Amino acid sequence: MRIGIGYDVHKLGTGKEVVLGGVSIPFDKGLIGHSDADVLLHAICDAMLGAAGEGDIGVHFPDNNPLYRGISSIELLRKTKDIVDTKGYRVSNIDSVLVAERPKVAPYRDKMIESIATALEIESNQVHVKATTNEGLGSIGREEGIAAYAVCLLVFQNGE
Repeated sequence: MRIGIGYDVHKLGTGKEVVLGGVSIPFDKGLIGHSDADVLLHAICDAMLGAAGEGDIGVHFPDNNPLYRGISSIELLRKTKDIVDTKGYRVSNIDSVLVAERPKVAPYRDKMIESIATALEIESNQVHVKATTNEGLGSIGREEGIAAYAVCLLVFQNGE
């Protein structure tokens, strides 16, 4: 077994949408980034890559590579799964936390879980998405950004 942790944060601004866990969420602001800026999936990718001993998302999908400009982070998650598979691992469990004042994610949580589970070819009960606010504190509390944390447990594909 191997465990990894991931973290990501992106600014909120105008002109883009909010995509979290592969789900587009209506909001008056959007996340800014090289890809679709899905902080939840970026944190999950980092957790998976860390657990597999494969660095981080910036190593595999650098933001200075035009190939990844505007890419769906679900595609990055699938590519991350391929890297993990190549190393002989499979995802046993993903646990994650979104940190945002708004938008409220509870109405979209089940769709996020299903989106992540489908991309990773695992059961939805192996993916956990929680959300909290920053109680009005700091840049996230001022609604300047959204952050996410994730932990991933990998096991060898043969079950060990």
